[in-house]
Amino acid sequence: MSKHIITTPNAPAAIGPYSQGYVAGDFVYTAGQGGLDPIDGHIVSETVEGQAEQACKNLGAILKAGGANYADVIKANVFLAHMSDFAAFNAVYARYFTGKPARTCVAAKELPLGLLCEIEVVAYIG
Repeated sequence: MSKHIITTPNAPAAIGPYSQGYVAGDFVYTAGQGGLDPIDGHIVSETVEGQAEQACKNLGAILKAGGANYADVIKANVFLAHMSDFAAFNAVYARYFTGKPARTCVAAKELPLGLLCEIEVVAYIG
């Protein structure tokens, strides 16, 4: 099985000792993405909708760099700072992940940098 690290300037650089993503065999695995601007790393919005929009765009850039797209996503893990943001988050998420991948959504006590949401995905490219 071949594997390689995904790196793209179109998504925020990792803020720790990890990669933006990996291609491993027939799969693309992304690191969690939040509402950070890929250029300066700052949070783009104070709302969950604004952050979810940017998180989805960041995931799209990583997926593209790995040879995938939103339609290839088979599993998503979502972390929300506040479960009360569930409906607002879903309204944004549903516009990107129209194939309805399997998903887990949990509330996290706290997310890095004070983010309101974070999404990681697995895509099948086989």
